Amino acid sequence: MSSLERKREKHSPFTLNPHPRRKTSAEIVTEARHSLRTLRTQRPFTPRDDHRQLFGETSSRAQDGRPPSTFSLYARNFEAPDSRPGSGTRLSPLEHKPKLPVAQDEDPNLVSPMALPKPPSDPLELKRGAAGARARLLRAGSLTTLPPVARPTEVRESVNSDSSPEQRELSAKGRGRRAPYVEPTDRERRDKDSGGPSKPAPRRTNSESGLRLPGGVDSSIRPGEGTGAGAGARTELGTELGNGDRPASQAAEDESVVWNVKIVPLLQELESIAAGGSEDAVERLCDACDCLHGALAERGMLGRRCRKRAGLLRALFRLIDLNSAQLNLQLAKLTLELNVSGNNLLNICKLIFKISRSESNDILFQNNSIIDSLLCVLRCEDVCVSGEAVLYCVGTLKFLSGNSALLRLLLAKECVGVATLLIQKLHPLAQPDHTQFTIAGHIHVQLTATLRNLADLPESRPLFVSHGALTELCLVLRHHHGDQDICTNIARVFSKLSSYSECCLALAQTPGCYTLFIELLSKHQRKQDLVVRLLFTLGNLTSRSSEARKHLFTAEGCMSVLLGLYHTYQGRWDTPTAHTPCTPPARDTRTPRTPPLGWRESEDVLVKLVRVLANMSIHPAVGPTLAANTHLIHYLLDTLELRSMQESEELLVNVAATINNLSFYQEDSSVVRDRGLTVAKLLLKLLLGSSMDGMLEATRVFGNLSQSRQVCDFIIQNKVHQFVVTLLDSKSPEVCFSACGVLTNLALDPPSRTTLTQEGAHTKLADCLRDFGPVDWQLAGLVCQTLWNLTEEGGTGTETDPPSTLNNQEREALLEVLTLYLDEEDALQWTSGDDMSDFHRACWELEFLPVAQRLRDRIQTQTD
Repeated sequence: MSSLERKREKHSPFTLNPHPRRKTSAEIVTEARHSLRTLRTQRPFTPRDDHRQLFGETSSRAQDGRPPSTFSLYARNFEAPDSRPGSGTRLSPLEHKPKLPVAQDEDPNLVSPMALPKPPSDPLELKRGAAGARARLLRAGSLTTLPPVARPTEVRESVNSDSSPEQRELSAKGRGRRAPYVEPTDRERRDKDSGGPSKPAPRRTNSESGLRLPGGVDSSIRPGEGTGAGAGARTELGTELGNGDRPASQAAEDESVVWNVKIVPLLQELESIAAGGSEDAVERLCDACDCLHGALAERGMLGRRCRKRAGLLRALFRLIDLNSAQLNLQLAKLTLELNVSGNNLLNICKLIFKISRSESNDILFQNNSIIDSLLCVLRCEDVCVSGEAVLYCVGTLKFLSGNSALLRLLLAKECVGVATLLIQKLHPLAQPDHTQFTIAGHIHVQLTATLRNLADLPESRPLFVSHGALTELCLVLRHHHGDQDICTNIARVFSKLSSYSECCLALAQTPGCYTLFIELLSKHQRKQDLVVRLLFTLGNLTSRSSEARKHLFTAEGCMSVLLGLYHTYQGRWDTPTAHTPCTPPARDTRTPRTPPLGWRESEDVLVKLVRVLANMSIHPAVGPTLAANTHLIHYLLDTLELRSMQESEELLVNVAATINNLSFYQEDSSVVRDRGLTVAKLLLKLLLGSSMDGMLEATRVFGNLSQSRQVCDFIIQNKVHQFVVTLLDSKSPEVCFSACGVLTNLALDPPSRTTLTQEGAHTKLADCLRDFGPVDWQLAGLVCQTLWNLTEEGGTGTETDPPSTLNNQEREALLEVLTLYLDEEDALQWTSGDDMSDFHRACWELEFLPVAQRLRDRIQTQTD
């Protein structure tokens, strides 16, 4: 090698150049590892309410302006006809007396005034029976104290005299075999003779007595009757009911037969069991309700298609006073299947809500399909008409979602999709002057709390994305930006889901989400639990996407709001009037202060806030601007000065990482560069502390700041270099990598180079190369750069420079390692089966091979 070449080689030391000429994929990874890095932090803890209620103890809603969570419900609260308006307002009485309609061939004068219906004097009193006996309401209490329903003294024969000849003939066949009663048609009523009343049937025992059904439906069909000819009739009916081509009169006649044959015996059984008061009455009643549901479903009589629906509802509502949670769920399920509305729908939803308030009843919801009925209510009901019922329905789902088993059941039943659909139905009510705006807000509180629980399940994340729930929730935030309860629940959903790539990407692509978050942070800046979750979400977005960093930074008012939050939550600890540079001692010897009330919450906000700033600074267009922001650097330095590692370790580590990212930009406008010496002084407590994370971040910052001559002198004068050399003994590649960054810059100065050699830096570097080379070619390349600077023979580049400080034994050992690692076959044999083999090969070729060859050539020349 010529003398000129050697001189030129001596004056080309390796430095940490923040602006490389060419960036390959491996160089980008190296650069990111070297300086700019995103930060991670723990997701804020989401507390669960100790008590199940519509609105938690921390709700911002006034007590007198929200629906109650506790109430009493009895059978008298329900309306059997199910025709009263949902508001519960009774219609005004008519001034004229209505007349019953009569057929054209009948004389209106023959209609007796006694045929007009008379309302009962007591609205809670049931209609009187045929013989004047009055049925009493079931009272709430135990089954053993339930009063029996009064029986009529006389009942009609199973085959009425008004029946057709075919029915009478069928009833005469066989003793004890009765044909089912078929209600006569209008034509038969008009054509029948006006004969006398039928003969009274003999009195029956309690077990045989028929049920006097509400609404005037009377039957003497005993449970278990209807076999033989009756069974055949039911079989034929089952076939005929599916035929939709029959006349309406025939369909009504068929339904009447089904009612008497199938439904009435089940209603009689319900009454008999309830009146009996046996120990297993609840189980038997539940089984009977299942049979009743099956019979109605089989005959197509669910919904509003049953003509005797009002009487059926009245019979079911009376059982609510038995006060059994298991039975009431069965009744609620059947009642919802009958498509109740208005006040009945509201009370049924309240009843289910009341049952769900007790965690001990959760097992009942697992063994019942009532959840399907609740989800059906949310799909089908008009919120403007049944808003309060929907509220209690969603409140029930919120309670149930607190149970892990029921939570998975809700997810399997497409609760996320139903919730998203309901959110879309609520959007038109979002105007503050809308009459349903308040109830819509109450529903949103329950709905978003349910989604908050569903977001805990990994299986729910694809559903949130596929149903577009994240976009819809952003729209809810816009409409209800002043509602702290809604905003906090949605922020909890976002903080959970944004930790995962697919959800984070979906949220990042939502138009205007960054401006929305900044507006919410500005509006609710003192609502700590909301602020910390919004900041955590923004930290997740900016940690994964360069576009997110740019969009957030350019959002209107972004830096003003973020710095305002920094000032607010930093001030809850201690806010100095002005920052004055200080030189802290080698160790933090200050007596730890007692944190003020709420300090831990403020600390968590600052941790998440500093993480957002650190992630944003990675963007090449954002980083230089942040590095030149005087107020930002002021707050960061205040945090370093005021906090100790014992009380604020995570915060100080994040602040050091942010300063490290900002120190990467060496523009003249950089405040970090201008105040590098102050930063170095404040970082000593992290470097010399007991926290390995703090030590690592401080070393990285020194790696960037050591390009300044002032900082290099500070490091040598305060013997920081001794500590850095000691870090080379660490078994952590990251720690060794950061230490090499500092030593590379220090070795540029000849006096510092000599000092490092006296500390045995070259020996420790050779050990690092031997230990980490095969598994980390980036680190091996940086070690070679540091050795290159340390083996400079002087600073003048003349032939009279002093010889290298390496002795012959050290040279031979280093040459042996270099020769081994420069052989491609030997160097890459440890990574041949690794999934990262291509990456390791690229790092070996680009990061290690060029500098290692030059270092080997220099050592060989010095040996010669």
